[in-house]
Amino acid sequence: MADELRHGGVAVFGPGAAAARIEGSKSFAKEVMRAAGVAHARPLAVARPPCVVKADGLAAGKGVHVCRTDEELDAALRATAAIGGPVVIEELLEGEEVSVFAITDGMRTIALPAAQDFKRIGDGDTGPNTGGMGAYAPVDRVEPEELVDVVHRPVLEELAARGTPFLGALYAGLMLTEQGPRVLEFNCRFGDPETQSVVPLLEDDLFGALAAAAGGDLRGVELHAAERAAVTVVLAAGSYPEGGDAGSPIEGIAEAESEGALVFHAGTAVRDGRLVTNGGRILAVTATADTLADARDAAYAAVERIHFPGARYRRDVAAERGQRVGG
Repeated sequence: MADELRHGGVAVFGPGAAAARIEGSKSFAKEVMRAAGVAHARPLAVARPPCVVKADGLAAGKGVHVCRTDEELDAALRATAAIGGPVVIEELLEGEEVSVFAITDGMRTIALPAAQDFKRIGDGDTGPNTGGMGAYAPVDRVEPEELVDVVHRPVLEELAARGTPFLGALYAGLMLTEQGPRVLEFNCRFGDPETQSVVPLLEDDLFGALAAAAGGDLRGVELHAAERAAVTVVLAAGSYPEGGDAGSPIEGIAEAESEGALVFHAGTAVRDGRLVTNGGRILAVTATADTLADARDAAYAAVERIHFPGARYRRDVAAERGQRVGG
């Protein structure tokens, strides 16, 4: 769509099809990172635990499996085969995982506050991976501009050198290992649920920045973030991530919003004039405050106001700074 619109003279914030392969194919992303000299998770020739099994293409956030045992590996290979397409086997990295967004006009970039998301369904990082069960921003000890310098910019330069410049939001999922940052994945868009924590912190004109990037010229554009913290908690269907829920009434959103929370709709619908569930991840609730602890308290206070049958959510989002995970 971006290609067709640009061909018609319409400015678009988003990459064309060729550059969007940075998310659509993990094999392509690794090829670009090797050429750009960007450190990333090393591919393995043989599937043997510990390792990570990934679907090469898009899988709605459910195509990544961390395997520390033979049983987990067998289950991961079966699940990935069911998605179809090539399978990527990678080394298992350990460290703190962070998400860093850069708005780019193809060469120039604006780094946004770093965020950390909580991918697994259960408290304590247990259970299968999901599209994301919560996030917070900013992340202590992480300088997003420095990471954009060593990760995003070399990749953008490589894509431009190939004749496929990337224009839009480039998201890097990074593992901060003892050897330095290593890329786990790229997305060619704002990521969910990290965006729900990052954007409420921005003080300047986000639309103006996006329009400038779409026009191909970010010179002189800045986006400052408030010295505050944001915490987002996702409310999901009881059977998520294996299944979803449809038609169950949702109550309490007005009460949550009256306390100052932002409630983002994901899997919802209106039927017969009533708000009901309609998906796997139903809602995301975000609160901001001067400290991370206060933002967390406010987010969970708002979550407690919302009800629908079978609702599940993690109770440890942002409970510990510096989430240590494998990926």
